[in-house]
Amino acid sequence: MDELLTDLNPTASAKDYAGRDGFDENFLGVHVPLPGLDGAETVLLPYTHFSVLMRLDKRLAAVTGVGIDGEKLMHLDRSGINWRLDPRLREDQQTGERVYAHNDIDRGHLVRRSSACWGETVAEAEQANEDTFHYTNAAPQAAKFNQGMELWLGIEDYLQEHAAQYRSRAVVFTGPIFSALDPVYRGVDIPLRFFKVAAFIHDSELAATGYVVDQSPQLADMPDMPRPGVTEDVPPLGPFRTFQAPIRDIAVLTGLDLDQLVEVDRMPIAATIGAAPVGSTWRELGAVEDLDLDFDLEG
Repeated sequence: MDELLTDLNPTASAKDYAGRDGFDENFLGVHVPLPGLDGAETVLLPYTHFSVLMRLDKRLAAVTGVGIDGEKLMHLDRSGINWRLDPRLREDQQTGERVYAHNDIDRGHLVRRSSACWGETVAEAEQANEDTFHYTNAAPQAAKFNQGMELWLGIEDYLQEHAAQYRSRAVVFTGPIFSALDPVYRGVDIPLRFFKVAAFIHDSELAATGYVVDQSPQLADMPDMPRPGVTEDVPPLGPFRTFQAPIRDIAVLTGLDLDQLVEVDRMPIAATIGAAPVGSTWRELGAVEDLDLDFDLEG
């Protein structure tokens, strides 16, 4: 359970964020934009080295995008950093401390702080570190640590380690997969699945891979939670199961524009699945070694 205190930062204003450049769409030397979303009201929030596309009807991010610079990564700790609301949005447009208080639900980072902690100076990396502790960059996730969660985090660890080893770059898009099965808790939909899409340069060409983590409980354990509504009953969340999945499936499930990355998906079966049903070709992963990322990231 995350024990950091919460700072609503009432003195902060939108002007304090004027210098944030956000996710660099040309970070890889190839134009890779943050995926867009049609059919929902969104607001783009730039931070240091990453951006969050907020979905206002859900009060959570639709997608986040971060660039990882392996040549400039720094190891910084999280001590003294409090979670805070973003003053560029109204409080009722983001999910704050009320959802996470007095329960076993974690504030799950979408952009991991270690991925954003890089820069020309320590001050730049420290600002990125602090920026990851905005509630706009969090989503409710199971607090109980388990092997599946370790594997989910291991995907980005793997990318960071390779980027650092080869002094190269990678881009990671992360977000919830909303569905009608998501339980409502304290007025907020609790996503049961999340996605991650990694983009990188391989053999001088753009390449990408996609992953889905599922924290769905057994159906028999699901309480009757009316939709929409507010309940104080904490929804049961199952152990994390991690899958490598075609980026095409992630696009279908989220509604995000991922066409560019669908075309360069490295999942071996992705090019031949045709009209296969969504989810039919997912491959459950049991260890980091199963990630099927046998490549050297290039700068």
